[in-house]
Amino acid sequence: MQISSESVKVGHPDIVADMIAAHVIAAILDEEEKLGLNLGNMPHCGLEVFLGKGLCLVGGEVRTRVRVDVDKIVRDTVLGIGYNHAAVGLNGHLMGVLNAIIPQSDDINIGTSMELNQEKEVGAGDQGIMYGYACDETPELLPLPYVLVSRLMRTFERCQDPIFAPDGKGQVSVEYDEATGRPLRLAKVLMSNAVDYRFVDGDRSAVKERARKIAFDCLKDWVDEKTEFLFNPTGEWRAVNSCSAADSGVTGRKLVVQFYGGYPGAQLGGGSVVNKSPEKVDCSAAFGSRHVAKNIVAAGLARRCSVQLAYAIGVAEPFSINVNTFGTGVIPDRRLEGIVKDLFNLKPGAMIERFDLLKGDVYRRIPVTLFLDDYRWERTDMVEELKRAAERA
Repeated sequence: MQISSESVKVGHPDIVADMIAAHVIAAILDEEEKLGLNLGNMPHCGLEVFLGKGLCLVGGEVRTRVRVDVDKIVRDTVLGIGYNHAAVGLNGHLMGVLNAIIPQSDDINIGTSMELNQEKEVGAGDQGIMYGYACDETPELLPLPYVLVSRLMRTFERCQDPIFAPDGKGQVSVEYDEATGRPLRLAKVLMSNAVDYRFVDGDRSAVKERARKIAFDCLKDWVDEKTEFLFNPTGEWRAVNSCSAADSGVTGRKLVVQFYGGYPGAQLGGGSVVNKSPEKVDCSAAFGSRHVAKNIVAAGLARRCSVQLAYAIGVAEPFSINVNTFGTGVIPDRRLEGIVKDLFNLKPGAMIERFDLLKGDVYRRIPVTLFLDDYRWERTDMVEELKRAAERA
């Protein structure tokens, strides 16, 4: 039995769009912090970004007390990724930037503003269903295919080999023991990366071997002599035909990649995360549900756990909470749900404060990875309380 996961580099046009949206929100939060930022006066943002050939359109709705230079943020973000010449598919110096941001609807603000909300709390910025997932396959309590393919992407981003242009994507297949459900080995590795032939001297076939070495070195704990490696399966991917020179980029189009890599049982709900301020539960509850699931697994209460949170717009308390341990729980799932309701404050305002979601630095990091970092929602800080509660259940 094999399970596969996919991921992309930050130079993929969809992630470039995500990065731009997140960096605009980060800049707003930075400026708001100078004025004194808290739950009562926090900005509300929902941005969408479209990248076409030589063009970036930033739209959506924002309520804020500050002004930021959207044009500069877009260009700095694109240049920071490495898109500085037409030879790599996009040039941040010369691209066109259109700003179509409008003020947030007053009707939405009624539900999300602490001052206007009937409960005098930060209400959910929209209705929606979010899922968090954890399992005991890795120290990070994430599925092994997701961890390995994410590691592959980060390694190619940092390899500093100019042959490999910013745009790329990968996929891995892990072989599992059908009897135990435990991972055994890495069966296949696929790496597709735009090649900048300005830096290729001589034999072009050597590029594949360079890519193979980078990939197998970073995945060496799971690679064996039978592991297959594919590179640019069509036979050619020139950097001049990469990023938005060849494909559009849109915010939120890589959600499966960002959330657990398509691992079976790790469901996807809600919408895009990185382009919204955290009163939008697509953002805060995506992290809150992961925090709950991870702590349940870390406490030894289950080997696998999925947590579903649902919200109604303008209402702070979750609409519903569902816990599924796929038959691996040490106590019934319904009892776990009761424990979660007692121990975890899953209102948007509480999650914003607990996870430090009014920090611009957090927004600059999350388009790269939602989980594999030292974020507060990745802490296993509720383990002992969960254990004590389970003993009483």
